[in-house]
Amino acid sequence: MNKKIKVVIAAGGTGGHVFPGLNLAKHLIDSNYLVELVTDKRGQRFLKNLQKINVTLLPSAPFLIDNIFRLLFSPLFIFYSVLRSIFFLMLKKPNLVFGMGGYASFPICIAASILRIKFIIYENNLIIGKSNKYLLPLAKKILVSYEQIEGIPKKYKNKIIEVGNIIRKDIITFAKKKIEEKKINLLVLGGSQAAKVFAETLPKIFQNCISKGIELKIYQHCLPSQNESLRIFYEKSKIDFEIFNFSDNLLNYFSKVSLVITRSGSSVLAELTNAKIPFISVPLPTSADNHQLKNAIFYSKKNFSYLIEEKELNDKLFSLIEEIYKDKSKLNLISQNQTQYSDKNVYNNINRVLKKIMHEKN
Repeated sequence: MNKKIKVVIAAGGTGGHVFPGLNLAKHLIDSNYLVELVTDKRGQRFLKNLQKINVTLLPSAPFLIDNIFRLLFSPLFIFYSVLRSIFFLMLKKPNLVFGMGGYASFPICIAASILRIKFIIYENNLIIGKSNKYLLPLAKKILVSYEQIEGIPKKYKNKIIEVGNIIRKDIITFAKKKIEEKKINLLVLGGSQAAKVFAETLPKIFQNCISKGIELKIYQHCLPSQNESLRIFYEKSKIDFEIFNFSDNLLNYFSKVSLVITRSGSSVLAELTNAKIPFISVPLPTSADNHQLKNAIFYSKKNFSYLIEEKELNDKLFSLIEEIYKDKSKLNLISQNQTQYSDKNVYNNINRVLKKIMHEKN
């Protein structure tokens, strides 16, 4: 590709937006684009020790109307963010802006529209996010992970292009070795918004499993402040365990486990499905427009996973683990079902879209 093509990728501050943006940035750099990745202070925590990727932090804030102060302050701060974004784009002079969703991507995309810079947006959930919905009238195209996406008005259907989930290339090509063990090796992924809840709720359920003769080894993501209390609890309960606070190399854990308990962000569900690892999806109850529940239902209906809502964990999780422990062929069946799904073409799809858009006249 032409090295003079410059792309700004703007990603909201949660892992569900930042990681696809980072994956896209790495792909475009490998394809000889010049790339600048933009996020806010929240997103910065996911972008440490990067090589070859320029990261810029710009201020952002959601539009909040829960009290009179925020109702007055939010539009002013968003206006300030758009102004900062305009100056940034004037300095960088990109050929294209790529909005990954989340309110941190909103000012950059609005600034691109003001400066008549082409921009496209990406939505990886099954219902379009608020920022992307506001940007739809101005965006050149919206790339989506699933054709079943909801919330896009019919008049914008011509802007939709299904490309798949923008996940890491090494996960797409990951080949898991079959683990023949009596015990269940179980990975708990808290994600950016659930580590605390899972660390408070799940250990007692695992303790009950052990007391009923169910053999487990737990690999658990938790907050640093929970390390000591979890360690003491698991040691006292005689549960085989390993805890970690953050890992940018989850493949190391994927190769060890036979089952995962996770939140229901689109990216992590896609990663697990591509890696052919059975999982129990526990949607975040407070996710915007309940999009995590929609994601979880989508995968559950295809028999790629199990679904338990957070309020039902204490009632249902033990029984499900017991059922799986007694008949591990259930996990093999899910893994077999997951072979029906793959995001292996996502980067080729994106290449075609970008090539076409860059050759179109405004």
